[in-house]
Amino acid sequence: MVDLVGVGLNATDTLIPLTAYPERGSKIKYRSETVLPGGQVASTVVACQHWGLQTRYVGKLGDDAAGALHREAFAREGVESRIITVAGGVSLQSLILVDPTGERTVLNRRDDRLVLQPEELDREWIENARALHVDGHDTAAAILAAGWAREAGIPVVADLDELYPGIEDLLPKIDYLIVSRDFPCRLIAESDLETALRGMRARYGSKLAAATLGPDGVLAWDGREFHHAAAYRVPVVDTTGAGDIFHAGFIFGLLRGWPLQRQLDFACAAAALNCMAVGARGEIGSVAEIEKLMATAERYGSAMYARPPKNRERTALYVAAPD
Repeated sequence: MVDLVGVGLNATDTLIPLTAYPERGSKIKYRSETVLPGGQVASTVVACQHWGLQTRYVGKLGDDAAGALHREAFAREGVESRIITVAGGVSLQSLILVDPTGERTVLNRRDDRLVLQPEELDREWIENARALHVDGHDTAAAILAAGWAREAGIPVVADLDELYPGIEDLLPKIDYLIVSRDFPCRLIAESDLETALRGMRARYGSKLAAATLGPDGVLAWDGREFHHAAAYRVPVVDTTGAGDIFHAGFIFGLLRGWPLQRQLDFACAAAALNCMAVGARGEIGSVAEIEKLMATAERYGSAMYARPPKNRERTALYVAAPD
């Protein structure tokens, strides 16, 4: 039995800091690159393990150097890994360009043989946990895992940013639907975020529908009222993985039985702290460090959380819960 099982993406990130973002057709020099483990579900699981939860990761890797990097990272943190290895497979690679404000642009490359298939899952991996986290990328496998979790009374949390084929069959199986800023509006075909969140929860029956809003924090609808958590002001180095760590913070609070507002605040602070170093798991920090940030750091205002100005000037003091 573990506290959290995660079924979804891992990625090997090559991070390249830039002094200026390149214009189309231009040439630009860079001075360094850093190769680190990342991936939506993998990073969320590692963060929860780092904070003292017992975790299990279920995913797929090639038998290459990138795969070895992930296995070593899971072992170092103490994560129980259930990894399907593809002989000759190329593990997922992400090339990440980080601009001077810390904002990142991600380019992905994935071997189709590394798509996790439903028949590769073991029901016990899912049922022997207190919560399930999915990202929906390997949609068919996520649907099966979420169905097993629902039947066993295990809460399901999702981190979604794309309308993957088949996702309509996954959404009704999610209890805590926490998605990127524009996902609800695209899904519901509604331009107003609050209306889209209401519609998303009503259509799919989740307990909570929420959207992460970058420097505007996070907005959540529980069926009765909206909850907003403002972003924390921190000196940002790299926003890579901030959304993954936000989900980890939410899950940590959920399994601790915290009130929703405290879950959202802790998740925002955890994400902000992670943005102060390079990589998807750059500065996960301790629970005490996150709570110190919550107690001492300034926060952005919330007046425009649902409709941020279109021409907001970008700033290096950024982020709690990125898109």
